[in-house]
Amino acid sequence: MKSIIDCYSKVNKDCFKFIKSQETSKEKFKNKERMIKSFLIPISFWIAAKVKNKRPFIVGLGGGQGTGKTTMTTIISIVLKKYFKFIVFKISIDDFYKTRKERLSLSKKIHPSLMTRGVPGTHDINLMLNFFKKVKNNKFRTLKLPKFNKAIDDRCKKKLWYLIKKKPDVIIFEGWCVGAKAEKNNTLKKTINSLERKCDKKMIWRKYVNQQLKSKYKKLFNQLSCLLFLKANNFSLLQRWRLKQEKKLWLKNKKSSNNKIMNKKAIINFMQTYQRITENMIKNAPKYASIILNLNSNHQIKSLEYKKK
Repeated sequence: MKSIIDCYSKVNKDCFKFIKSQETSKEKFKNKERMIKSFLIPISFWIAAKVKNKRPFIVGLGGGQGTGKTTMTTIISIVLKKYFKFIVFKISIDDFYKTRKERLSLSKKIHPSLMTRGVPGTHDINLMLNFFKKVKNNKFRTLKLPKFNKAIDDRCKKKLWYLIKKKPDVIIFEGWCVGAKAEKNNTLKKTINSLERKCDKKMIWRKYVNQQLKSKYKKLFNQLSCLLFLKANNFSLLQRWRLKQEKKLWLKNKKSSNNKIMNKKAIINFMQTYQRITENMIKNAPKYASIILNLNSNHQIKSLEYKKK
C-alpha cells in the first residue's frame, strides 16, 4: 500500500492533466483519484513485475467502443514511464485500418459492408505483424507506424506517422476487438440485428469476418504477452458511450471541411457492424483475459479480476 501511495504522489499531476484534456464543460470525470489509485496503479505494478522477464512486454487492451480504452492506456503509460522509468509505446489497432481506397476495393471484391472500418478484415495485418517482429528484434533502431484520422476516415500522410526512436520496454496495444476469438460457424446463422438481416442474407460478410479472426487475427493476438479487458454490462451501454465519444470528436473537428464524423443514426448503424464480436467478447473474454476491469453503468471501474498471474 505504501508503494502505491508513493507512486500516486509522483504521477497524479500528469494523470489529472491528461484527464482534464479529455473533459468538456458538460462532461467531467468522476472519482478520478479512486480510478488511478485503486485500479490503474495496481495494474501498472502487475505489468511492471512482468517486464523484468520479457522485453518488450506487449499488453493487449480490449473493450467495446466508448469503454475508456484511451484513458486507461494513457494513465497506465504515465505510471510506467514516470514511476518505473520504462520506455513505453502505446498504439491503437485503429491506426492500422486499411485506407479508404483499400476498403473500397475489399467491398467490391467480397462484401459492401467491408467499406465500413472496424471489423476484422479491415486492418492491415501485415503491417501490424511487421511492427511486432521489428520491436522484438535485438537490433531494433527506429520505426515509423501509421496514424489513422477518423474525422476523414482515412490514413494520415506518412509525415504524420508515429516514430519509435528507442526499443520499448512495454507496448500497449489497444482496440475494441483486441483479443477477440472466432465463434463457431453454426452460431453465425442466427442474425442479431437489422444490418445482418438486410445486408448479409447469404452470410458472406459474417463468414469472412469470422474467418479473419480464426486465421490472421489469431496469429496477431498470439503476439500479446497478456490481455486486459474492459467489460461493460451490455451492448446498449456501449452505444450510449459511443454517442458521447462521437460528440467530442465533432466538437474537436467541426471546422474541418473534410469532416466525416457521423450523426446519431449513422453511429447506431455503424455499431451494428461491431455488435456480434463485442457481445461475444463480453461473454467470453473474461474466461481468458489476464485482468478484467468491470465497468458500471456510470462508465467507471467498479472492480478488477486477476485471472492469470
